[in-house]
Amino acid sequence: MDDHDRRTEAHPESADTDSHGDHEQSDQVERSLLEDEADDPERGREAIRDRQEHRTDHSGHAAGDGHDGHGGGHDHGGGMHAGHETMFRRRFVISTLLSIPVLLYSETLQAWLGFSVPAFPGSEWLSPVFAVIVFAYGGVPFLRMAVPELRERAPGMMTLISMAITVAFGYSLASIVVPTQSAFFWELVTLIDIMLLGHWIEMRSIRRASSALDELAKLMPDTAERITNDGDVEEVPATDLAEGDLVLVRPGASVPADGVIEEGDSDVDESMITGESTPVSKDPGDEVIGGTVNGDGSLRVRISATGEETTLAGIMRLVEEAQESESRTQALADRAAGWLFYVALGAAVVTAIAWTVATGFDSAVIERVVTVLVIACPHALGLAIPLVVAINTSLAARNGMLVRDRIAMEQARDLDTVVFDKTGTLTEGEQGVVDIATVDGVSEPDALELAATVEGDSEHMIARAIRNAADERGVDRRTASDFEALKGKGVRATVDGERIHVGGPNLLSDLEGEVPIELERFAERAGKNARTVVYLLRDERPVAAFALADVIREESYRVVDALHELGLEVAMLTGDSEDVARAVAADLGIDTVFAEVLPEDKDEKITELQEQGRLVAMVGDGVNDAPALTRADIGIAIGSGTDVAVQSADIILVQNNPMDVVRLVTLSRASYRKMQENLVWAAGYNVFALPLAAGVLAPIGILLSPAVGALLMSLSTVIVAINAQFLRRVDLSVPDLPGVTAPAESRPAD
Repeated sequence: MDDHDRRTEAHPESADTDSHGDHEQSDQVERSLLEDEADDPERGREAIRDRQEHRTDHSGHAAGDGHDGHGGGHDHGGGMHAGHETMFRRRFVISTLLSIPVLLYSETLQAWLGFSVPAFPGSEWLSPVFAVIVFAYGGVPFLRMAVPELRERAPGMMTLISMAITVAFGYSLASIVVPTQSAFFWELVTLIDIMLLGHWIEMRSIRRASSALDELAKLMPDTAERITNDGDVEEVPATDLAEGDLVLVRPGASVPADGVIEEGDSDVDESMITGESTPVSKDPGDEVIGGTVNGDGSLRVRISATGEETTLAGIMRLVEEAQESESRTQALADRAAGWLFYVALGAAVVTAIAWTVATGFDSAVIERVVTVLVIACPHALGLAIPLVVAINTSLAARNGMLVRDRIAMEQARDLDTVVFDKTGTLTEGEQGVVDIATVDGVSEPDALELAATVEGDSEHMIARAIRNAADERGVDRRTASDFEALKGKGVRATVDGERIHVGGPNLLSDLEGEVPIELERFAERAGKNARTVVYLLRDERPVAAFALADVIREESYRVVDALHELGLEVAMLTGDSEDVARAVAADLGIDTVFAEVLPEDKDEKITELQEQGRLVAMVGDGVNDAPALTRADIGIAIGSGTDVAVQSADIILVQNNPMDVVRLVTLSRASYRKMQENLVWAAGYNVFALPLAAGVLAPIGILLSPAVGALLMSLSTVIVAINAQFLRRVDLSVPDLPGVTAPAESRPAD
């Protein structure tokens, strides 16, 4: 299978094309139903137009430009679910009230429960009349939503439900004219009531599971305090902010848009965006994300992105894509409903023939056939997958995993190989001091103190590495003077009257200083491990050497251990030298290494693994690794907040934390188990009930009535709904997995 075929299988655009007409017809039905249900028809039509505009925006434009009333422009599917929830709730309540007379004047229920109600002229018509009203009002949504399925010759959930209530309705009306053993009026209304209740529960559960998006939309404040050129502060609508504006963010206020701190320091709560509960310390020059909450300090922020360009808008678009993408397991459930439709028809035909042969054709045979068709109603099957998917998406978003493609989330359970980019993913992506050598009685703290003092004003990555090393060891800096940068060689400054140099081999060549043998050997060892060596010279004599390398992230050790614990192989892809790559792999326990690979060739390494029959996930930064992310079966972009809108990946990890890959696999497996369990419960009802309804146990006096069938169906639906909620209890605390150990501190990428 070539890459095109593989990606087509994982992302079936062709299926979208084939089902476009069906979706369009479904939208027309939903539009009609919601308009009918609205108190103000024009308001209902406006709601539908808003939905359509939102979908258009989502396909290529902003879905988050405005924030009318805390995100009034953001629907994210919640508005549609809320509309359906309201519609089904209203129809359920009204239908249930209208069902009361039918139940009270049902002779069957009176006999079962031992009660009676007063009879009066015309009371015998109460059950038929109210049943007709319940059918016309409560059953209409199912009939109308079944039309697209029938038109496409693809019977599914709505077709089965419609068949059940229509057959019961027709049989009951016929019983008024043609004497039968019993009518199905009370069974009909209870069946419709249960269906409406089930759909209300489904829409309510899905809306609640998806409510995280609505909460995200509410994070953006309505107003902002913009600082004018004169230094005055003016309150303006947040939507009026433009790139380059300077805003004041007071303590406890929300940041109105993405930006960079120009003045002030504070701890910012980013938990709603990244899932990280600990507030993040922010200083001038640090980026802040719109929607996050400022701590105790006052900040002046220069706006860098507004509207659809903000991190929050990107997050909501990505999660919405996940909610709108098709689920493979849901497609299986839909196909199962189609199969059940034909199974029910077949069972009804067999039942009719068998009972006619055994007892002759009479009203009892028709009743058996009707019972089979009524009991085949698959409401639990329709609820089994959507609830799990909705809860899965909500849990993933809360834990910093934005799933753009649900198929990718489902496939994650079957992964056998995870490929990591090295720099910036498994490592910090910046230099760190990993070793120090000194001579002439100079101690390591003294060497760091002098080097950090000289490098105090430099922004070079080596200078930052030395200063960070000094800070980590609690080494204070002195005061330097006469600082001078030596282009391509290093820096020099005067410290307490001594001339101090810090630089690489070019500096030594320029000064023609003699290098002590201890430092030469140190440099040779560092060179073999592809480390960078920087020297400290006191009065032009080398007295210390620092080895620098990209530092392995602490969590990288844990993620490799955890993935191995889950039975997955781990590979690493890097452009670094073979020696460096092998050293990092050995330290982390990585199984496969691809070194000295150019960015444009990374996708070829993914193909090599796929040709071995492996299901491969690629984890990278989403920029240099874009070809490999696209080529992999599952592309996972890892990056901090402002990098979440990576279009080449299937799944985006908001936090810059590779440990979320383990959480992704864990959640995928747990979700699939819940889907399987729900399908078993949903299908098990029909497997058990259909034979009994057909009369398999009739010889021993056991016949399943529509009433009992409706009770079993309701029980199955409740079990499925409750079981889906248990997914919320899945343990995603990866560091507690068996066999996972955390090092005491970060180690170098040798």
